[in-house]
Amino acid sequence: MWEFLGDRNEFLTLVEVNKFLLTILLCGIIGAEREYRSKSAGLKTMIMIGLGSALFTVLSIKIGDGSHDRIASNIVTGIGFLGAGVIFKEDNRVTGLTTACVIWIVAAIGMAVGSGYFIQAIGVTVVVLIALLIFPYIEIIADRRFTKRSYRIVKKYTNQDLDHYELIFKQHKLKPSRGKHHLADGIIIGNWDAIGSPKNHHEFVEAMLRDESIVAFDF
Repeated sequence: MWEFLGDRNEFLTLVEVNKFLLTILLCGIIGAEREYRSKSAGLKTMIMIGLGSALFTVLSIKIGDGSHDRIASNIVTGIGFLGAGVIFKEDNRVTGLTTACVIWIVAAIGMAVGSGYFIQAIGVTVVVLIALLIFPYIEIIADRRFTKRSYRIVKKYTNQDLDHYELIFKQHKLKPSRGKHHLADGIIIGNWDAIGSPKNHHEFVEAMLRDESIVAFDF
């Protein structure tokens, strides 16, 4: 029936069908987690990335003529561009880094399955799921102790800089990082990033709001 297509069509063996099915399963599980969290790359995207990587890997083995790594190396390059497309900068935050990393590792899982390294692919999938499902709770615990916030203090210049505010940061158990300071038209402006617990941030903000010498305070 398929004679007109030539012998190349015979590459699709039962083993390779099983490779594609396993790729769909593993990448689909990871994609389902991303879909559940409403990420930009979800179930369908992860399956397509993994399946495409597996197919390219199988083809590279079939037609590589001793240089199987050429197509595989180009998969890594292509996935890099795809991952970059889901990274966005919003205000002072960068979003999409985790999804970009997941895209990269899903491609690696597809390549592993396509190469016949099933145990390694399954093991990495389990590790990725543990990281995606458990680590967010660890991050919540860490954020309770190490929350980063930005502050901007504006006041009239009275022959005194704003360095003494760094002592106030430290008095409230915050770790300040000095940003740009600016003086113009009798107004001095200072910017800081500070790390500490939400409680300490709250106490610092209350102290600044009681400071009558401050003209404007962004927090």
